[in-house]
Parts: sequence; C-alpha cells; structure tokens
Amino acid sequence: MAVRKTYKLYLGGAFPRSESGRSYEVTSAQGAFLANAALASRKDARDAVKAARSAFGGWSGATAYNRGQILYRIAEMLEGRRDQFAAEIAAVEGVTQASALAQAEAAIDRWVWYAGWADKISQVRGTVNPVAGPYWNVSSPEPTGVVAVFAPERPSLFGLVSVLAPVIVSGNTAVVAAPGAAALPAITLAEVLATSDLPGGVVNILTGRIAELAPPLAAHLDVNALDLAGVEDPGLAAELERAAAQNLKRVRRPEPEPDWTADPGLDRIVSFLETKTVWHPVGV
Repeated sequence: MAVRKTYKLYLGGAFPRSESGRSYEVTSAQGAFLANAALASRKDARDAVKAARSAFGGWSGATAYNRGQILYRIAEMLEGRRDQFAAEIAAVEGVTQASALAQAEAAIDRWVWYAGWADKISQVRGTVNPVAGPYWNVSSPEPTGVVAVFAPERPSLFGLVSVLAPVIVSGNTAVVAAPGAAALPAITLAEVLATSDLPGGVVNILTGRIAELAPPLAAHLDVNALDLAGVEDPGLAAELERAAAQNLKRVRRPEPEPDWTADPGLDRIVSFLETKTVWHPVGV
C-alpha cells in the first residue's frame, strides 16, 4: 500500500505545518496525485524571516572555510539522494528518467561549484585601493543579510539550487518560496539540509503560491534583498520592486528566458554582497 505523504514547511531547522492549516495537492505532469504540500501563509512568511534573521549572526560570523565544509557536506548528501531527486523531477516535470537524472547530477555539480567559492570570493572581490596619503585603504565583501528567494518552477531542482547556493555561500540567510509542483524537490532538499551540518534558520523553505507569499516578503522591513528569478508575471515583479524600495532592498530582476545550464559566473553571489571599506593610517 502506498503511503500518501503530506509535506510540511521548513522553518528554523524544523518542519512545522502551515499556521493556516492549509495544504494543496502536488500532481505529476500527467495530473496524477503525488503528495500534499503545505500552503504557506503570510504568517509563515513572517516566521521564516524571523528564523533567517536569528540565524544570520552565526552564519555570517562563521569562517569561510567552515561554510565551505558545510556546503560540501550538503553536496555529499544530495548525491546520496540522487535517485530520489531524479524520480521526483521525472514525475513533476514529465521528463524521461535519463533527463531527470542528468538534472539531479547537474544540480549536485552546481552546488559543489558554489561551495568552492566560500573561501575565495573575498580574495576575488576584495582589494587594496590606491590612495594619496599615508593610509591603507582596504575593501572587502560582506553578506547583505536576509534574502527572499523566489525559485523557478522549472527546472525544479537545478533552478532551486542555482538561486539558493549563491545566496548562502557568502554568509546570507535565505527564505525560499518554492511554487507549485517544485514543492517536491524543494522539501526533499529541506530534508537534506536538516540532516546536514547547516544551522537551523540559514535556509527556510515555504511552499505555495508565489503571488500570495511575494508581497509580504517584498514589504518586510527585515528582508534585505530579493531574488525574483521565479516571478513570471511582469506586473507582480514591478509591484515587488516598488515594495522593496521602502527599505532600499537589493533586487535581482527575473530574466525573460534564463539559461540555467550556462556558466553562472560570480554574478549571483555578487548580487547579494555589500562592500566594506576600511581606512588605516600607516607610516605616521
């Protein structure tokens, strides 16, 4: 007998039900029932931001080497669940098993690639500035803070990894909104994160409707940045940008036709970094 699953949210390292008690059916590409997923509410979004803010100090204060170790451990666990991810991708996207397995492997490779930048990004983006005077003038990158990430529905796992990993590798914490059928790979990823060494609250995953979750996250004054990758409605994207202007959030706009397989470069990491410049007298 098949066990019908009801997936929960992932907030602060735990798996609570939505405070609203709502859920929705996740179906396959052919319309068959796969599982129930929690339908997150505005209150859940606020709880996720609170958990992300609580975790920010510890995560951003960890050494870059330690963050890299933790992200590599997550990649190892992703690889251990590769076949499960492939089965879920094949079901929700209606692709062949071979294509789904290729996406799962690409997601693992992408996660490892970003993990490798944990202790290198400051060397690449930091600099000693030439100044006219007896000073050292040093610029170094620092994490922005709490980032609300709207994951694309397709590709369900590869797209999620491609927007989440660059946010947390530098020390930011994340609130991820995973839409529709993307809930299955997202919650399986949450199970991986919960059983890795990642501190609770660094990543918080909400499943449900982007149109319902996006406005309260964009207007939340304790959210420092938005990645609108999964917002397909141009009108909604413009509305979120206006809401984000209230506390000068950084906003990464959605791309019309993103090529997730292209070399990602450092663009997504840099989008959520601030630059701190320090002056120090020398030779006086």
